[in-house]
Amino acid sequence: MSSTTESHASHHGYIGDKKRYLQRMKRIEGLARGIANMIDEEHYCIHILTQVSALTRSLQGVATGLLDDHLKHCVLDAAKLSDEAAHEKIQEATAAVNRLIRS
Repeated sequence: MSSTTESHASHHGYIGDKKRYLQRMKRIEGLARGIANMIDEEHYCIHILTQVSALTRSLQGVATGLLDDHLKHCVLDAAKLSDEAAHEKIQEATAAVNRLIRS
């Protein structure tokens, strides 16, 4: 993120939901620990894969929520500043989407 556009933003888009995001991440952290314990305890492969799938869906939910917040707040705020700032934020969002698709 460039310091020019970042200094104009009053806050990150997710700030209003920060508590909810932190709670979700703590649940995700618990899921990851649970999967590690299942492996350590030599649980059945399919049961572990089911939990990995749940973990993946949970992370995807956080990612799409953050992307939505970014578009609704950061990109919109940048668009109010200038076309150049908006273009930069849109490029950031596009790159983030590309990373999410590849993961």
